[in-house]
Amino acid sequence: MAEPRAAAVGPGRAQSTGGADGAGADPLLPQEENGVDGRAIRVGTRRSQLARIQTDSVVTMLRELYPDLHFEIVAMSTTGDKILDTALSKIGEKSLFTKELENALERNEVDLVVHSLKDLPTSLPPGFTIGAVCNVIGTSSLRRAAQLKKKFPHLEFRDIRGNLNTRLKKLDEKEDFSAIILAAAGLKRMGWENRIGQLLGPEDCLYAVGQGALAVEVRAKDQEILNMVSALHDADTVLCCIAERAFMKRLEGGCSVPVAVNTLLKDGQLYLTGAVYSLDGSDSLKETMQTGVSYPHQNEDGPNDDVQHVGITAKNVPGQAQEAAENLGVELASLLLSKGAKHILSVARQLNDAH
Repeated sequence: MAEPRAAAVGPGRAQSTGGADGAGADPLLPQEENGVDGRAIRVGTRRSQLARIQTDSVVTMLRELYPDLHFEIVAMSTTGDKILDTALSKIGEKSLFTKELENALERNEVDLVVHSLKDLPTSLPPGFTIGAVCNVIGTSSLRRAAQLKKKFPHLEFRDIRGNLNTRLKKLDEKEDFSAIILAAAGLKRMGWENRIGQLLGPEDCLYAVGQGALAVEVRAKDQEILNMVSALHDADTVLCCIAERAFMKRLEGGCSVPVAVNTLLKDGQLYLTGAVYSLDGSDSLKETMQTGVSYPHQNEDGPNDDVQHVGITAKNVPGQAQEAAENLGVELASLLLSKGAKHILSVARQLNDAH
């Protein structure tokens, strides 16, 4: 979670991808205990190439853990995929890339859905939970523009929409852009590392809440599926993302205002840096806090099984560590609010709406 999550991309030629790569996962639940009785498991995903690659990687991990199960991928378009001529920050609609998938989950048309975690609001609809957080993905946004405007005020920034293929094509075929800023993880996942001209570290550009992580969303009461996907949890990523999402939720932020984070888990300490920016980057607040998250895993069978932390259910991660991570995010956000973050975000939201 500490490596750079953004990349500057210059003109060039996009390469076709050779398919998904399967990341490893610790089989924390024995196959015979998953309780799905050999039925086909339907996995919902967006239709975009990157979304399919990410979903394929999750399914690959599940097939390795549960070789006797059959997994069927169900692809669909979302509102965010259909509206390509307007910046995400201007649309104002929440769940742009998740609503249709969640509707299918609610209607039992799919059993689980794979999202980029950054696309999921910090408060999920009733009855849903994030049953697994995996380490991997990306986007372009107000947040990046605000930070880079602050550091490079002589540059002009413009909105660019579309999936990775579309944005790279716009860069290569039009003269509107000298470079574009994308998530490094998304380019790597597509096998397009050769398009990366420069990596932007935390000192240059903090990233979005949940950037680089995949979320597997399930029905909260579907214990069979929840038990099955929980084996995919990356414990470090879970704690980092809980802290980030708690930070965002306390600030009441979203894609219409520049909120950015950086997390680092080292030697049992979770470090969270959070920042808010005005649209032009001229006004900002940035602070770092840390907390200990080194707790032994305890048997938490019973009511605690259903405990969520900012929408995440992680049975295989110590509950005390999750609580500490969530408190860290809340406390850091409260610190920024005490220093004037609410005013900065309010002005940024008003200006964004006016434009």
